[in-house]
Amino acid sequence: MEVAIVQELLTRRGGAERITKIFADLFPNAPIYTLLYDEEKLGDWFPRNRVHTPKYPAWFSMLPKSLKYNHHLYLKHFPKAIETLEFHKYDVVLSSSSAFAHGIITNGDPKHVCYVHSPARYLWDSTHEVMERAGKGLLGGIKKRKLSKIFHDLRTWDAEAADRPDVLLANSEEVKRRIELYWRRESEVVNPPIEDFWFEKDLRPATCDLSPFLIVSTLTSYKNIDIAIKACNQLELPLTIVGEGPDKKRLKKMAGPTIKFLGYKSNEEVRDLYTESKAVLFTCNDDFGLVPLEANACGTPVIAIDKGGAKETVIDGETGIFFNESTSDSLIEGIHRFTKMNFDSETCINHAKGFKREVFEKKILEIINL
Repeated sequence: MEVAIVQELLTRRGGAERITKIFADLFPNAPIYTLLYDEEKLGDWFPRNRVHTPKYPAWFSMLPKSLKYNHHLYLKHFPKAIETLEFHKYDVVLSSSSAFAHGIITNGDPKHVCYVHSPARYLWDSTHEVMERAGKGLLGGIKKRKLSKIFHDLRTWDAEAADRPDVLLANSEEVKRRIELYWRRESEVVNPPIEDFWFEKDLRPATCDLSPFLIVSTLTSYKNIDIAIKACNQLELPLTIVGEGPDKKRLKKMAGPTIKFLGYKSNEEVRDLYTESKAVLFTCNDDFGLVPLEANACGTPVIAIDKGGAKETVIDGETGIFFNESTSDSLIEGIHRFTKMNFDSETCINHAKGFKREVFEKKILEIINL
C-alpha cells in the first residue's frame, strides 16, 4: 500500500506535529507533504529527504526566518497552495489538519483519511476574540478590516473543503461536535496518545503539604493561567509554572512570592516535576489536552476545568477533580475539595495506559485498512 502523509505546517513541535511524527513512524517509507518546513527545528523528526513542499518563488529563500516561517503572513495563499499538491500515485493519504490539510484534492482516488485537531478555531468559534485583539493599537482598524475579509474568504473555502476527505477522525468529542456544527459532517473520535516515556518513572513519593502545584503549558492568554496565579496568591500556596509564551511578562507581574516560573524544561525534567507535585492544574478549555494524561502517567492527580477535552481525560474523584468555571474563585473551591480527598497513584497510571501510543496506532491501522 502506497501511503502519503500531509501536515499543513512543520515549523514547530506541537500536538499536531507529534501526531504526524507517529504517522511517519508507522509508515517509514511514506513521503510527507507540507506547506512550510523548518528543517532546523524539525529535521530530526522529519528528514529533508522525506519532506515535499509546494514550489516557492525565488524570493522566498531570501527571507529572514522571522518572515519565512511566520504562517500568519500567508494565510490567504494556503488554500491554493494545498490544492497544488498531487497524490494520484498513492493508495491512501493520511493527513493531520488544524486548518488546511483537509483541503487537499484527491477526488476519492486515493482514499483520504483526515485526522482533525479542530476546524480552524480562528475561523469559527474564536473569530470574535481574534478580531478584537487585531483591532487594538494605532492601526487596529485597518488590520481588523483586512483580517475580516481574509477570514470570510477562508471560512467559505474551509466549509467547502471539508467535504473532500473520505474519512474524518476527530481528536476528541469536543472536536467531533465542532465538525458537526461547522462542517455538517460525521466523524469518528480517535484520541491522541501519550508517549510511553511518561510511564518510565518510579512510583512517585508521598506528597506533603509543602509540595507545589504544577502548571505545564504554553503561556498564552487563552490558557487561563492567570486564574491559577490568583488562586494560589490568595491561598498562599506554592505553584510552579513550566513553559514559555507571549503572556509570560503579564503573568509574572501578577505572581506572588509562592509562585515560580521555570521557563522551558526538557521532558525528563518535566517528568520529575509531575512526579514531585501535589497536583497539576489544568485551567484551559482545550480541544483535548495531553497534560492531564501525562500527569496521571506519572501517578499525579489533576485539578481541571470541567470543559472541553479534560472531560474525556479526567475521572472526577479518581484521577483528579473538576472545577466548574474559568474563575479563580471556582478554582479555589476545587482546591479546597481536592485537599479533602485521597488519590491513588496506581489508579491514575492505569487510567493513562488507556491512551498509550500502541492503542492509537492500532486504531489508525484498522481505519487505514478498511
